Amino acid sequence: MATAAITYKIQPGFEEEIAAIFADFKRAGSPVMRDENGKEVGRIKATALFIKDDRMVRFIQFDGTLEDVGRHMAGQEGVEEAERKLAPYLAEPRDTTTVEGFLTYFRNSSMRCLSELSIDSLPPEILAKL
Repeated sequence: MATAAITYKIQPGFEEEIAAIFADFKRAGSPVMRDENGKEVGRIKATALFIKDDRMVRFIQFDGTLEDVGRHMAGQEGVEEAERKLAPYLAEPRDTTTVEGFLTYFRNSSMRCLSELSIDSLPPEILAKL
């Protein structure tokens, strides 16, 4: 399982307005990501969204590739709606109206992972002691 962090530069002072957008967020119809032929290529395991001042960060845990995640999310009705509502609060406009635009934004706004630790990565002898 991989984790990605996607950053959003937002206008400060609108944390409550942005929180309201995501309070009514429509989840994806399925966590299963599929390629253009319908073959399963991964799954979204979890997401989390954090905000402070002029920065919002979405964390995504998934099996597959980040491009698979971006392509999957770009086609979700709830994501499209949230993107439209979020647009006035962004400090840097971006085009997420197409799959390619969404993928470009994902690539350009992904944070570099310096460390990723989970219980799944512990050696069996350590796990046995827990």
